[in-house]
Amino acid sequence: MLFRLTILGALMWSQAATRPVYFTAAGPVEAMRGKQAVVETSAGTIVIQLLPDAAPNHVALFMKLATEGAYAGTTFHRIVRYGVIQGGDPLSRDPARTAQYGTGGLNQLRFETNTERQTAGAVSAVLLNGQRDTAGAQFFICATDQPGLDGQYTVFGRVVDGLEVVQAISAAPADAQGRPLDRAEIRRVTIRDTPPEPFVSATPAEMAAARVVLETTMGTIELEMLPDKAPETVRSFLRLADAGVYDGIKVHRVVPNFVVQTGALAYRIQPLTSAQQRLVHNMPPEFTDTPNVPGMASIARGDDPGSGSTSFFICIGQCRALDGKYTVFARVAAGQAVLDAMSGVPVNGEAPQTDIVVRRARVEKK
Repeated sequence: MLFRLTILGALMWSQAATRPVYFTAAGPVEAMRGKQAVVETSAGTIVIQLLPDAAPNHVALFMKLATEGAYAGTTFHRIVRYGVIQGGDPLSRDPARTAQYGTGGLNQLRFETNTERQTAGAVSAVLLNGQRDTAGAQFFICATDQPGLDGQYTVFGRVVDGLEVVQAISAAPADAQGRPLDRAEIRRVTIRDTPPEPFVSATPAEMAAARVVLETTMGTIELEMLPDKAPETVRSFLRLADAGVYDGIKVHRVVPNFVVQTGALAYRIQPLTSAQQRLVHNMPPEFTDTPNVPGMASIARGDDPGSGSTSFFICIGQCRALDGKYTVFARVAAGQAVLDAMSGVPVNGEAPQTDIVVRRARVEKK
């Protein structure tokens, strides 16, 4: 309860009562669908998927202000550690008006009731003293789930990339009133069409035309996809590679005359972004009679046949005992000499004594 009250206190201020003229969307909801706000901050970039069907007037005002440059130079002026971050006050451009931060840009919108929940990444309008029809330019973003706020504020967007930036801002040093000790500045907010997600609807022929090039510290390996054998595994693998999930991952297992294995997230040098994390899931098995011979790549898994995720292995020897038990999804099209070199590195058990890293995995078309 104390934590919830702390958050609520951070979202409310007193202000002399006025009779506002409420903003309403000038155009149809259809014109606002499929839009994202790219919020460039001093701590990194946050991408917000706007929700015009849930809150058309809130989205329309946010888009209008962003297009006019109204958020440039403002700050996230109030934070609750791993709770929420709050910004959008036009007064926060002026470092000399710190005492007034949180009082500007309000009384422009009526409350828009919807069923959106205050989960991590939810973007909502700030209210004046909890009065429902007092929203405006200011907004807050949940760094973690805040179910105590459900139904009390209009949710009009959701973070689809950069939640780790939100959390980092929320965890910054702050004074007793939740004001960050260093300015967490919003440099620019731009509105864009939601980019299409790659390979979501790609045909087997389109996926077969793609190759994944693994740039490693020992050389380059090129993988040719086999969507005719494992279409959904290939689709998932291409999406992971395209999103950079495999960038900076170690080759954690080398068994001479058997396999080289990489892709396990436990061996990734940097944590995934929120957008990358959403692509990670267990893959249903697509077992075939495709032989596990040198150069074939398969998804690694645990005892559960459906537990495969990001980790994969490439056969460097005859692995026929694995036939029909692992999803074969690709074959080496170039770079066999690199794999041969990996097979000869000194190991501790099965772990290379010297790190071998996939610096980058890039998707190319044939």
